[in-house]
Amino acid sequence: MEVFLDTRHELGECVLWCERTGRLLWTDIPASRLWAHTPATGETRSWPMPERLCCFALTGSDDRLLLGLASGLAFFTFSTGAIRRICEVEAHLPSTRLNDGRCDRQGRFVFGMFNQDDPKPALGGFYRLNLDLSLERLPIGTAAIANSICFSPDGRRMYFADSSTRTIRCAPYNPCSGEVGEPRTFVAPDVAPGEPDGSCIDAAGYLWSTRWGAGQVIRFAPDGGIDRIVTLDAPQPSCPAFGGPDLSTLFVTTAHQGMTANDRAAAPLSGALFRRELGVRGLPEARFLSAGAY
Repeated sequence: MEVFLDTRHELGECVLWCERTGRLLWTDIPASRLWAHTPATGETRSWPMPERLCCFALTGSDDRLLLGLASGLAFFTFSTGAIRRICEVEAHLPSTRLNDGRCDRQGRFVFGMFNQDDPKPALGGFYRLNLDLSLERLPIGTAAIANSICFSPDGRRMYFADSSTRTIRCAPYNPCSGEVGEPRTFVAPDVAPGEPDGSCIDAAGYLWSTRWGAGQVIRFAPDGGIDRIVTLDAPQPSCPAFGGPDLSTLFVTTAHQGMTANDRAAAPLSGALFRRELGVRGLPEARFLSAGAY
């Protein structure tokens, strides 16, 4: 992969493409900052957040995002900079914060938690913010580092991971009722190197997984087999997204978090944002479609 933007973020994450505005959005979590870049104009902008921004979702309005802040959920309005809080999450567990999240095909926001303690017992849950802004805990267990949340093109399969176990799981998902079935292993720990971080689904239903610590993005077939491996000059890729005018460019955020000076000297591009044209098309990012998001 080639460098797209030499950003050098400590922990770049949650990269998304907005097909309406033609811009790429992502966050640097420790810096508590939202970033956007418009390839057509070359403009890059950023907005400070009141706390760490861990994930976010597009909404029905191009002027508004759904934010997954460390402590809870909120709406952000680009034109005014206003932030409207929706709810706190796991306030009874002071060691957890939000981590990965993505909308299902019906526009509900599904996300999981991250345990900031070390060691990291699997304390945090997986949740769904419904269209009426009610918060629901999903019956799929707990995680130390929730990641890889994404959905099959028809919305009938949910993927997710606890990065600390190096296992990606999947579960039947009813797109109408939202009922989640019994999870099973999709990618076992010994199948691929590194830890599974962020994931996205392409138009053919294949899952693209960033492999933290391995400097790879791996495309997994719907049966869990490895289809393709893409390497990049940064050992800690964190999140992939398809974008560009025809959704055929793979963008990947990376991080230098926790790397020593020697590690960074050996991998100086760590923290940059990468891209590659692949001849594979992605899907438009699902949007949070609550009336409260307009």
